[in-house]
Amino acid sequence: MASLTFTPEMLAAARELVGPHVHHTPVMHSRLLDQLAGAPLFFKCENFQRGGSYKLRGATHALLRLQEQAPVPAVVTHSSGNFAQALSVAAQAVGIPAHIVMPENAPAVKKAAVHTYGGRITECAPTLEAREDAAARISEETGAVFIHPSNDPMVMLGQGTACAELLEEVPDLECVVAPVGGGGLLGGTALACTFTDNACEPIGAEPLRVDDAYRSLQSGRIESNSRTDTVADGLRTVLGSHTFPVLKQYVNTIIRVEEAEIITAMRLVWERMKIVIEPSSAVALAAVLKDPGYIGGRKTGIIVSGGNVDLGKLPF
Repeated sequence: MASLTFTPEMLAAARELVGPHVHHTPVMHSRLLDQLAGAPLFFKCENFQRGGSYKLRGATHALLRLQEQAPVPAVVTHSSGNFAQALSVAAQAVGIPAHIVMPENAPAVKKAAVHTYGGRITECAPTLEAREDAAARISEETGAVFIHPSNDPMVMLGQGTACAELLEEVPDLECVVAPVGGGGLLGGTALACTFTDNACEPIGAEPLRVDDAYRSLQSGRIESNSRTDTVADGLRTVLGSHTFPVLKQYVNTIIRVEEAEIITAMRLVWERMKIVIEPSSAVALAAVLKDPGYIGGRKTGIIVSGGNVDLGKLPF
């Protein structure tokens, strides 16, 4: 499948389309974390987004673009949680059903939230094959249109609106760090950096245990993971045919972090910034703290991807 050629006009149009449907989330910073990183850090707090994560942006953009083409009777996706919630919110807003395939080991808090937003959950084994098979079956049985949680050009453009807002509010950022799982957020972030200010470097952050994106950029092809046991449950997915080409073209660096570093970063944000973030969100800060020499004192944006965490199962 040929990858889409993205343009600045496409990102601008995405911002205009999703703007009325999403929160313009705040940008925060902490002097203590600046000191630890040896650089000024600006946190784009998508944990305050509707649905608890940045993924509402991509879900909304993809759904609205589909509706421009033809009536959509229902939608279906597979997700460990955040895109599940996002698509449920987006579908509820336009009055259509959202069928959500979730792995049986997805956090209970995320399953409960999907139910709250009207999503219809089908559980499956915690493998990509099981997710895809269940989603395909539901699509065939119900006529629901499948929207991939990351590997969709319209989803990626929607996710890029978070970084575009950040760069508008803090226009002289020198780099932006975003976590990477399926690549939708990092891909969208890279597009926003490139289209807004070519001098602003997009940087990926990834758990070492699921470092397929790092290895994919090294090998030049999409790699898989032999394990998925990272605390950052939202980053267990792999790159796809649409996200990989964008990362390959625009992203030069992905910093890998250990599980203990993720947990330490998460706790720092909770204790020092007094905001709730999930482990996947903490990966970006963990990367900055792990390698402050790479950041080199540059003015840095951090995409806080979400705050959907089971308070009964905190990792610290």
